[in-house]
Amino acid sequence: MATEPQLYLQRDQPPGVPPLALTGERTLPDVPEENYWYRRHLVVYEWIATRVEGLHVVDVAAGEGYGANVLAQRAASVLGIEPNPDAFEHAVARYPRVTFRRDIAETFVESCDAISFLQTIEHVPDPGAVLEHFRSQLRPGGTAYISTPNVLTLAPEGAEKSGNPWHVKEYRAEEFRELCEAHFPSVEVLGLFHARKLRVHELALRHARWDDVHAKLGLTKRFYDWFTPAIGARDFALRGTDLDRALDFLAVCKA
Repeated sequence: MATEPQLYLQRDQPPGVPPLALTGERTLPDVPEENYWYRRHLVVYEWIATRVEGLHVVDVAAGEGYGANVLAQRAASVLGIEPNPDAFEHAVARYPRVTFRRDIAETFVESCDAISFLQTIEHVPDPGAVLEHFRSQLRPGGTAYISTPNVLTLAPEGAEKSGNPWHVKEYRAEEFRELCEAHFPSVEVLGLFHARKLRVHELALRHARWDDVHAKLGLTKRFYDWFTPAIGARDFALRGTDLDRALDFLAVCKA
């Protein structure tokens, strides 16, 4: 008999805030099993937040709202754009310092100094139209911050795409750069990499076959029940070199 897939819900939400279920379409805080992916996305929001002090920012595809809330700690104001009704209802209830609007990347209208669009362009059937729309909403000198996973480290070796059913197109570094440069006059592409304990773990998997070792010892569940929730922002690093080995790309696009 087939078993139902396990449903993960956010834990310990404030009173009146409906918890969201983990579907694989977006990442969530407050789900210990999801902490790796949440921290991997959060560290990029934290990096952007240091660059939007005093600016009006639009966070497109804001999802649960945690990223827009991080930006709001530094920005003068943040508008979160989110089409999903459940995510929108949750974000409005949980993050009162952010204004949220139900809309989509292709049609929102909001003059702004900066736009963040993280881990979403791979979901979009016409990414060029989205980037052109972003540029039209940015004030002179504004910046769009756009991130996406690296197909070379996400998909199986030699595959054009991972098995993620929500992804339309996954990018290599140069094709992602070319996409952004077709719509913005100045583009810098950075890569996100493992650091600290995640780097040690990565090397252990690659050279010491660590997964085989703890599986033989019967330690797999106990190890990851401890290791995954312990991952933090300092276990990732952004840099502009060796992009083919990056986990994700972050394009800094100047209008």
